[in-house]
Amino acid sequence: MGIDVVLPCLNEAAALPWVLGRMPDGFRPIVVDNGSTDGSAKIAVGLGATVVCEPHRGFGAACHAGLVAAVSDVVCFMDADASLDPQQLPRVSGPVVAGEADLVLGRRVLRPGASWPVHARLGNAMLARRLRRRTSASLHDLGPMRACGRVALLRLELVDRRFGYPLEMVLRAGAAGWRIRETEVDYLPREGRSKVTGTVRGTLRAIGDMRRVMARRDGAA
Repeated sequence: MGIDVVLPCLNEAAALPWVLGRMPDGFRPIVVDNGSTDGSAKIAVGLGATVVCEPHRGFGAACHAGLVAAVSDVVCFMDADASLDPQQLPRVSGPVVAGEADLVLGRRVLRPGASWPVHARLGNAMLARRLRRRTSASLHDLGPMRACGRVALLRLELVDRRFGYPLEMVLRAGAAGWRIRETEVDYLPREGRSKVTGTVRGTLRAIGDMRRVMARRDGAA
């Protein structure tokens, strides 16, 4: 049946040809256009991807729209900015397909030329440390390349539609008793400037969203 790959997209026209051109056989890209003004959606259609337009801005909104559009038993998520190599998707999806894990995250390994500012790495390390305490999973990175079962993820009923979506996924998966693993993937030079980690303000906004997710989980506990 293959595996659907959700690619949240906001003005990634420069990166999409490389990303979609390296999609492995059996992996079907679903590009979720979140209000691009650079023709990203048209480029994605021309390269054979399924395109979903999500008018409500937000990383989580785009991810969830792609999840709803997916039909495969296992679904993957990854950024569309060329910072991650689609050829490495089998590393992440393999344990889920084999029934060895329920959620696998790609632990990013910095490669020459890649930009991962200190403020972003510190924020990521802090969140990973808190996740280890809360989920008992040996996580070191809240990696954007990940794989899990589609129906099981829908049943978690994630509510965040901003940058807290990836964190909420892990928190709810841990609370549900999922087997959570990570595997190394290359972190490459991205195309353009990151909407999240490219500035201190963007990183603080993302961390703020994630703190709200944790606060909601604490209130529900």
